[in-house]
Formats: sequence, structure tokens, C-alpha cells
Amino acid sequence: METTWKKLDWRSAVFTLAIAAVVLMAIGLPTRAAAQGDNQDDPPSRVARLGYMEGSVSFEPAGENDWVGAVDNRPMTTGDKIWADKDSRAELQLGSAVIRLSENTGVSFLNLDDHTAQVQLSSGAINIRVRDLDRNDVFEIDTPNLAFSIYQPGSYRVEASEDGSNTVVTVREGDGEATGNGQTYRIHAGQRTTFSGTDSLNADMEQIGEPDRFDTWAEGRDHRHEHSRSAQYVSPDVVGYDDLDDNGDWRDQGDYGHVWFPHVAVGWAPYREGHWAWIDPWGYTWVDDAPWGYACFHYGRWVSVEGRWGWIAGPREVHAVYAPALVVFVGGGGGFGGNIGWFPLGPREVYVPSYAVSRSYVERVNISNTTVNTTTVTNVYNTTIINKSTTITNVTYANRNVQGAVTAVPQRTFSSAQPVARAAVAVNAEQLRSAPVSARVAVNPTREAVLGSKASTANHVTAPPAAVANRQVIAKATPPPPPPAFAARQQAMAAHPGQPLPKREMASLRPAPSAAAAAHPAVKVAPPGKPATPTTGHPPANQPNAARPGQPAPGAPANQPNRPGNQPAPNERPGAAAQPNRPGQPENRPPAAQPNRPESNRPETNRPPANQPPNNRPETNRPTAPENRPPAAQPNKPENRPPATEPSRPENRPPAAQPNKPENRPPATEPNRPENRPPAAQPNKPENRPPAAEPNRPENRPPAAQPNKPENRPPAAEPNRPENRPPAAQPNRPDNRPPATEPNRPENRPPAAQPNKPENRPPAAQPNRQENRPPAAEKPAPPPKKEPAKPQTPEEKKKQQEEKKPPGV
Repeated sequence: METTWKKLDWRSAVFTLAIAAVVLMAIGLPTRAAAQGDNQDDPPSRVARLGYMEGSVSFEPAGENDWVGAVDNRPMTTGDKIWADKDSRAELQLGSAVIRLSENTGVSFLNLDDHTAQVQLSSGAINIRVRDLDRNDVFEIDTPNLAFSIYQPGSYRVEASEDGSNTVVTVREGDGEATGNGQTYRIHAGQRTTFSGTDSLNADMEQIGEPDRFDTWAEGRDHRHEHSRSAQYVSPDVVGYDDLDDNGDWRDQGDYGHVWFPHVAVGWAPYREGHWAWIDPWGYTWVDDAPWGYACFHYGRWVSVEGRWGWIAGPREVHAVYAPALVVFVGGGGGFGGNIGWFPLGPREVYVPSYAVSRSYVERVNISNTTVNTTTVTNVYNTTIINKSTTITNVTYANRNVQGAVTAVPQRTFSSAQPVARAAVAVNAEQLRSAPVSARVAVNPTREAVLGSKASTANHVTAPPAAVANRQVIAKATPPPPPPAFAARQQAMAAHPGQPLPKREMASLRPAPSAAAAAHPAVKVAPPGKPATPTTGHPPANQPNAARPGQPAPGAPANQPNRPGNQPAPNERPGAAAQPNRPGQPENRPPAAQPNRPESNRPETNRPPANQPPNNRPETNRPTAPENRPPAAQPNKPENRPPATEPSRPENRPPAAQPNKPENRPPATEPNRPENRPPAAQPNKPENRPPAAEPNRPENRPPAAQPNKPENRPPAAEPNRPENRPPAAQPNRPDNRPPATEPNRPENRPPAAQPNKPENRPPAAQPNRQENRPPAAEKPAPPPKKEPAKPQTPEEKKKQQEEKKPPGV
């Protein structure tokens, strides 16, 4: 009985503990859910900066349908679009990457946050330089027929044809993968792949060629960034720090550390030369006019040192977090008689966002931009965000009392993106002391603030063609839906003036897609793909330039001699004018360049020109040399030897030894054996030899009937038959060289004495065998060991016997 009670007590304890755990989990879940909900409203820590432009560049904000003139330093985020017109270029900087647009190129951001950069390329060409890419990061380029994912830092180029049927992906450095129509193609460094078709994706891969002008321009911009002096003072995530090099000086200022002082006019102050734009989800955002005016207005802090303004970057080892404007507003609720003022934050001062954020975001955006205690950040967060107090009290700001630090403008100027400097109003000390300091301006923006300072140019600038602007693209990652138009959210914003709407409220204002939009969405997510292997070759002849829109002749063959698309096919040969010195193509060299070639000194009357045109050989069967052998395997080819080494090339050599005379041989049968055996087809054969009397055995013919056969002549008259003469009686041997230097007379020497003619064995590979001896009837050369012991050869004996006979016998 006692044992039973003990068991029950143990089971009751376990049950009680389980109930307690469930209760604790139920209590803890709302806390975690609330924390997660807070983080969902945090904006990205990065945006894209429109940092450089040439020519005519247009811009369309997210959710709007009007194209306006683009301005320098405009921050771009999800949904924003940009168009570089003819003879124009643009550069978008993301901190860890940079995207450069060629002419006639349209780009938009389908998604841009801390870990995703999803770019839509409707038409044109872009160069992408990725400097840093984490394992979980997504960097994707979506075109009309594929989605290209970048997997490694490197240099990439993606081109979409004007009609949307082709995409060309070039990987100079790095690694990536193209996805489309259920297929995936891996592309590595040094490869260029052309993808054609939409319903079926065809891939053709080739080696990349030399850079064109667009590539060269992009490389020059990269070089400028990589050699920036300011890189040693700022975090690599700070966008635009390379612009500081030529526009200011770095100095060591004691407690402040390294401070950058801009080259500006007297009376200049931060956040004065520019305008305020409205960019969701941050709200009012400063856009500076100076070419260098980006890094020091969205990162770091400003300080006044001896009457001169200097910028202090955040800690170099901390990931930089973008902020729309690091300022404090004065009279944001309508003070200064309807004017709105502001001044820059100083070192160790806390930035309070005007948009809904979590505690962790406030810590990150401050710790990454200045040296500040986390306790101080928490206290400010609790006061201004948790307690929803828009007015900041009990904080002494260093720059508030600096002469000329505060800039003020009328509300209309502030809320409609008008230039600040020309509308600035004077503010006296009394007004500053009495005006409240706040984290945001309680004034709603106008549509002009969304379009920017060039809102008046709406519908009066160049824009992409309608077919390009409305073209569907293929994506691998599912992008977020586009934001609602400003007009749709303007009424909801009136409840909280000057504060952006939270993400959930923005989503509720997004209109439902129409039936037409649902049937043909702007972005089509590709199905999961299976690995496929591209073909290796060349794109169709009518397509190489279609994928290079918007470039002032960078894709022309004349500017890209080494691009794979402009190289000849493997079985083609370029003309002599294009490659005059290419080895293995003797037809491209005139006979005058071969003074020691015997055929150059022979009269042309014995060569029928109709049957022997110099370029009459079918090139497709001989890709590198007339004998179908690569130049490296032809040590005795005349093209590969200097003329000085060919003094003893006799006229009776077969075409294999005469690279300029192989036209009468069918390449497919005996490329190295002259087929023109009949006397009529042998212009270099002696005409006095009857074909029936062993034309290929000259040693059996009388000397009178064989003037060109040296073996039947006495030693003094046989300059080209060294095998019948003792070494001392060979005055006509070329240059009196030993057998080792006679690569062209190997038939009478043992194999050891033929180092330069290994290809003559077996008979099928004997290009330098004499043409007058067919393989079946050819008499083997006498063994070398018997030559010293026989002062007189059988041929000489026979010749002496024939000389004793009476003439005519």
C-alpha cells in the first residue's frame, strides 16, 4: 500500500511539472511574438545609392507611374525603377556591391533588404561587382527568360536583348547559376553563356573575350573604389566613401579620432545644400546636392572644430546601418512661425527614428554610426518610442548652439522636395531656445516629395518603351508585392502626420490585382530546375548583337577581336589579311618571303595554274595545316623553320614537303603522298621520263633521259643525291652540314640520324618520303653499317656498265 502511494506521488509530481511548463510557455509566447512583431517593422539597413550618371537618366519611384529626371545621391529601394537612355550610363551602389547600367538599359529593384538584392533587368546591359556575399544572402538578376543567381563575390555582366528573347551572362570572376523553364545552368569564371528562347531555354557556352568600352569603364570605377584612401577610416559597408578622397582631407583630432573636413565655402553647414524627399519606409530623407554628399549624411556624425565642420565615421569594424538623415528637428510641429528647422547630430548623440522600429534596430543604427553607450540608447528608446514622446527633453545637443548649424525653411519647401538653400530662413537665438526639439516633423508630405526635386519633369523625360516597361521577367526568389501608390496611402497618413505607415497597414492598402494582371503577372516565378549542360559553340549569327543593346559600338566585332562570338569556327580559317603570320597557313605568305624555297625559283610554266590555285584546298578538312597536323607536330614544315634552314629543298620534293604546292592532292586519301603521279600531273617531275618505264624509280633510267634525277649522275653532277657519294666527294651538300642537320634528306640514313623526321615512320605517316618511289615498290635504304665498307654502290657499278655500252644500245 505504501509503495502504491509513492508511485502516485511521483506521477502527480510529473503531471504538476508538465502543467507548469505549459503555463510558462503560454506566458512566454506573447512576449516573443510581440518582439518578433516589433522586428517586422524594421526597415532594411541598406539601400541603393544613385551615385553616378552620364547623359539622360530617368527615375520612377515605387508605386508611381510617372518618370522624372533622376538626381544624384537619391536613395533607391524596393519598387524603384531607373532608365538609362541612349548614350547614357548610371551607377547604383549598395555598399557590398555596385550595379552599373549601360545605355538603353532599364533596371528596377524587385526586392532590396539586408540579405536580398533582387534586380529586374528588362532590357540592356549591366555590370555587377559583388564585394561581399554571405552564405544566406540572395543576389539575383531577373530577365525576360531566366533568373541568374550570384553565388560568390566577383565580376559579372548580364545582358537582355531588346525583344526579350535572349540573355547573355558573362562571369569574369565568381560563380553563378541561371534558372529558367525547369532547367539550371552553372556558370563559372571565364565563361560566357547565351540563353535563347522563353518556352524552351537553350544555352550556348563559350570563353569570354576582351572587355569592351562598357567593361573598361566599369573596371575603372572599380579601381577608383578599391584604391580609395578613405577605406582605412570607414566601414566597408558605408556607401560612397570613395567620393571623399578628392573632396576633403582626413585629420587626427584627438578624442574624435580621424575626422574628414570637406572642401566647402565659408558659411557652409551640413544638411543645407539639397532637399527633403519622402521615401518609404523611412519617411523624410535628405538628398544632398554635392557629388560627395552621401556617406556623411546617412552615416556617422558631424562636429565643429575651430569653426570648421568635420565628419566622423562610425566604428570601422561594425556593420554600417543606413539612416535617412542623422539630424534633430527644431519646431517640427509648426514652430518658427510655420518654419521647420534642423541641425546635425554630434558625436555620441542618439539618433531617434521617426518610423516604427524595434529596440535592437535603435541600438544598431546608433552603435554603427557613432561611439555611444548602449544604456544611453536604451533610455532614449524608452522615452521617445515606448512612451511615444515626440519631444526630446533632458538632452543637450552640442551642435544646437553652434553658430550657423541650424537650417530652417517654410513647411511647403520642406514637404514638397524644394531646394533648401534658396528658401532658407534666418533663425535667431531666442527662437532656438524656445522651440521644441523633436525626432520627426509632424507635417505630411506631398506627391512632389515622393517624386523628388525634379517632380516638374514628370512625363517630360525619356522613359523605356512600353514593351520594355511592361515586360514579364523570370524570378527564382518570390519578390514582395509592389507598394501601393502614394495617393492610396495619403489619407491613412493623416492620422499620424510625418510618420510612415507600418508594413501591415501598407499591405492592407494594396489593391487586389486585376484579372489581366493575375493572368500575366509582372514577375513569373520559375519552377524548380534540374541541372542541365549547355552546348559549347557560338550563338546564331543574327543574335550576338541583339543581346548588346544600348552600347555605342562596344559589341561590334571590330572592338572585340577576341570575343568568342567573333572568332572563327574550329574548322574555319580567317583570311590572310586578318592573320598573315598564323602558323600552319602558308597560303597567307607570299613566295618572296621564302627565298630558300626551291619552288620559288622554279619557272611557273611547268605548273598549270588552273589546277593549282594556292588557296584551292578545302579549309574545313585542314583546320591548322595542309597535312592535317597541328603546327607543333610539324617540326620540318617550312612555315615553322626559318628560311636559312631550307637551302637543300630539291625541286622534286612531294607536296607534303612543299606547303605551298599541296593543292593537287585529295586530303582525304593521301595528304602526304602526291596523287599526281602521271607525268602530265607532275609539273616538277622530269618530262623526259616515260610513265611506263618506272617513273618512280629514277635510278634505272639513263642519265640523258633523267636530267632531274641526281642519283643517275656522277658524284660531281649529283648535288641533291648525297647517298651515292662519299662524304669527301659531296661538294653540293647544303652548307656542308652533317647528317644531323639534314632534316630534308632522311631516306638514306638510319633512324638514329633522323631526329627531325620521326613522322616518316610508318609509311602512312611519311610526308617527306620521295614522291618518285611508291610505298609498294620502294627499295629500302641499305643498312648504314655497310656504307663505310662499300666504296662503290650497286647503282654506280650499273652505271659504269651502261657507260661502256655503245650509244643507242
